Amino acid sequence: MHVLVTGAAGLIGSGVAARLREDHDVTGLDLVAGEQVQVIGDCFDVADWRHRAGKIDAVVHVAALHAPHVGQRSEADFRQANVKATSRLLDFAVGAGACSFVLTSTTSLYGHALMPSGGAVWIDEQLQPQPRDIYDETKLLAEELVASASNALNVTSLRMSRCFPEPADVMAWYRLHRGIDRRDVAEAHALALSRKGPAATYVISAATPFHRDDCGDLSLDAPSAIERRCPGLIARTAQQGWMPPNSIDRVYDASLAARELGFAPRFGIEACLAADWDPLPSA
Repeated sequence: MHVLVTGAAGLIGSGVAARLREDHDVTGLDLVAGEQVQVIGDCFDVADWRHRAGKIDAVVHVAALHAPHVGQRSEADFRQANVKATSRLLDFAVGAGACSFVLTSTTSLYGHALMPSGGAVWIDEQLQPQPRDIYDETKLLAEELVASASNALNVTSLRMSRCFPEPADVMAWYRLHRGIDRRDVAEAHALALSRKGPAATYVISAATPFHRDDCGDLSLDAPSAIERRCPGLIARTAQQGWMPPNSIDRVYDASLAARELGFAPRFGIEACLAADWDPLPSA
């Protein structure tokens, strides 16, 4: 297929474009140049770049304004970048005769529902989003637009968990319950691209060893819960100077994506212990 990947200069978009290029003809679109970018343009201004993009069979929409932009960009900017641009791209995909549309979404849109009350929050597709800011609001609206196009396209939204450079110990422990490696994010997009069926939304995160009935213990005494589910892990991470968190407030469950997409994340905390990171930890 010929796949258009938006946001192809960014951390996630570049990784997605590179992975899809293994199996497809990929055109990367972004406002700025980058290794994975072939067309420079704004997602909103489809008429400006559509002929340069060529015949498109599928769209993977990664580009967006993100949480760090809240307070720095106006609400109008968020609505244009995250909602109106998604609408324009959906119209473009339908008009181009494309078969699939994949939206890179975020677990951030769960918003206020992420706040624990009596134990860690178990987060899957059944939990109702409660947006807390313009970023969350506009990403949820984008998902709704994508779902509404299911009569014309195979549409999928991927709610990815935390994936950006942080201190090594933070990133490693997050891989147990709320983080993901960029390579696993890219693989999830490759799987979603070939999915057929009704509109679907999936939580995408590293595989967690925890069970829903661990939530009370995770909140009160995370080291005990970690040792019970991952015997010896705390001792091995201590050799890296990584101390376990005293409390864990949320767990992202990607089991639906595992069942329906065949998603099998490979880069969890064991990869971190082996110094196999993408992205690399911050200093």
